[in-house]
Amino acid sequence: MLNMDVIPMLASGAGKPLITSPAIEGLKHFVNHWSQPQFSLPLFVVLFVMMLVFYRKWTRPVVAAGLLAVFCAFYFGSMLIDHNYLLIVTKPDNVPITLLLLSLGLCLWVAFRQASINDQCLREGKPLPFGDREDKVLVWPDLVYIELIALVLAAAVLVIWSVGLPAPLESPANPAGPPNPSKAPWYVLGLQEMLVYFDPWMAGVILPGMIVTGLISMPYIDTNPKGNGYYTLRDRPFAIGVWLFGFIVLWVILIVFGTFLRGPNWNFFGPYEYWDATRLVPLTNINLSDYVWTWMLNQPLPDVPFVREAAGIAFVGAWLLVLPVILARTIMRRMYMQMGSLRFYIMAIHLVVMGLMTLKMPLRWLFNMKYFIYLPEFNLNL
Repeated sequence: MLNMDVIPMLASGAGKPLITSPAIEGLKHFVNHWSQPQFSLPLFVVLFVMMLVFYRKWTRPVVAAGLLAVFCAFYFGSMLIDHNYLLIVTKPDNVPITLLLLSLGLCLWVAFRQASINDQCLREGKPLPFGDREDKVLVWPDLVYIELIALVLAAAVLVIWSVGLPAPLESPANPAGPPNPSKAPWYVLGLQEMLVYFDPWMAGVILPGMIVTGLISMPYIDTNPKGNGYYTLRDRPFAIGVWLFGFIVLWVILIVFGTFLRGPNWNFFGPYEYWDATRLVPLTNINLSDYVWTWMLNQPLPDVPFVREAAGIAFVGAWLLVLPVILARTIMRRMYMQMGSLRFYIMAIHLVVMGLMTLKMPLRWLFNMKYFIYLPEFNLNL
């Protein structure tokens, strides 16, 4: 949450950027427009796919260094051209997001760089330089000492951090004047962003629960021994691609959205837009039943709840129950034969639920569709 004394500054545009010109203002308007989720998230998906496909090219040290330089120039250089962006990025609550992005990029580069080298050796029939090495060490004392040193260094960094950045404490909670925007801690902002698309029982219980069950069941579902002890993408493209999609696209990017782009009244703002608390965004919630009965059949909504929501119930039922069977008999038949029924369908259920979320988000942005199933009579909406 932004401090209340910051909101007026953002709304009024207080403070002036160090660098400004008509060209820069045009660039800012361009970025603000294309930062809208209906544009930016598909772009991130495309970049994610390119990261997997061209991992042997972008992990080259020269290319990776160039990409890092471009990212830092854009990310940190934007502080010079927009005061609103400066306030958002430098807020103590949001500093972890910067560290998250940098550390995520570093870890991805290390993993994919080693995977690139290992995969090249596998293609050429050479031994793996980062594979099953002979110079192994014992957990005690070698690994424990390394972990102890890492613990001491991490504690020192946290102490310096806590001294250098003041804690973003605000006034005592006042139900008569809640903060606007009211945000969860940064590490669960992804769940708060999901509340835009799902009811609390789904976004706050079912989806987090399935994240936990998916992580727990993963070692039992995926028993492929390839990749144990070394990085590879060639031998495990599906497992790595799906896992990274869920983590990067459906978690980290949603955290970035919730931190930098969600402003007062939970409206979506571009990175260079002032957070105007008086801004009103017209939004009409349309359910699937409205499309079916009112638009397609030109009929009023039926009074019987389950008749009214029959199309939504049929769609969700087919998505969750029929789609896994279709996958098992078509494009994932080989995987089904290797895994067996139980393990495959546990994996497939988690996969289609992830797909349901990725489907509902663009439907919300493009068509204002709120629910597939709208049953307020039973407090059941999906």
